[in-house]
Amino acid sequence: MTTATTDERALVELQREHGPALFHFLLGLTFGDRQRAEDLLQETLVRAWQHPEAFDAPYDSMRPWLFTVARRLAIDARRSRQARPPEVGDAVLESAPARENTAEAAVRALDVREAVRTLSPEHRAVLVQIYFRGLSVGETAQALGIPAGTVKSRSYYALRLLSRNLPGYSSSSSSSSSESRHTASATST
Repeated sequence: MTTATTDERALVELQREHGPALFHFLLGLTFGDRQRAEDLLQETLVRAWQHPEAFDAPYDSMRPWLFTVARRLAIDARRSRQARPPEVGDAVLESAPARENTAEAAVRALDVREAVRTLSPEHRAVLVQIYFRGLSVGETAQALGIPAGTVKSRSYYALRLLSRNLPGYSSSSSSSSSESRHTASATST
């Protein structure tokens, strides 16, 4: 059983007569994307080839039928593209920042937690409010019921203790910076 298709000569004539207008119509529907418009034009002509009965319709011209088919194909194509995530080219992938190694991040998080556990409860409470809950010095003072100056002092000393207890901390850099501060204060007096 063979299915009837449109005669090739009729299809060539259809494309010659209506192709340019149909292409410009599709170009508008695809927002100027020539490749998409060409693909849709070809698909529209394939539909005309598959449906020879459209040529027998009581129309003076095939143009309304072609434009209706083309519009529906464009709508279907747009819906199909919106239903899946957009494609990403190689240039975008190459310029994307490299993802951090999650194993290293987990180890660092464990190191920070262990270092925070070594702090006194008072110092830990201040750091939790300021750095983990995002409160300001004033809000932390109010939450803990202590003066703002005490919050500043405790956070300073807690961070100093943390920097000494965290792996990878270079004690030579802090001693050299404290030596340079001591030298600067001695020369200024």
